[in-house]
Amino acid sequence: MRVLCADDEEDIRTILALALSLDPQIQAVVVDSGEAALARAHEGWDAFLLDGMMPRVDGYETCRRLKADPATATIPVVFLTAKTSRDEVAEALALGATGSLAKPFDPMTLAGELRRVLGR
Repeated sequence: MRVLCADDEEDIRTILALALSLDPQIQAVVVDSGEAALARAHEGWDAFLLDGMMPRVDGYETCRRLKADPATATIPVVFLTAKTSRDEVAEALALGATGSLAKPFDPMTLAGELRRVLGR
C-alpha cells in the first residue's frame, strides 16, 4: 500500500516515516506541506495521510482539492491531527475523508490504526 503523508513538523515526519516502515506492506512517502502533497498527488497512491494544521494549504484544503480532482477523488484521505473534537472530525468527514487519527499517536500502532481506518 502506497501512502503519501503530509506534515509540516520535521520531527513528526521522521516519526511517521519510521512508524509506517514497521509494516512491510506500507510504502510511505512523507512530504512537508499540503502544496507538496498536491504536487505529488498523481503518483499512484493508495491513501493520503494529512495533518490538519499546516501553514498555507492545511490538510482540510488539501483534502478539498484532492476530492475535487477526478484523478484523486476516490483515493482515501485520513487525517492525522490534534484537532479531534466531534465537530472537527465531522468537518473532515464532510470533506470526504475516510477517517481521522489523533495526535499524539503511538508509533508502534500507527500502521495498524491506519489499516483499520482504511479497512485493510
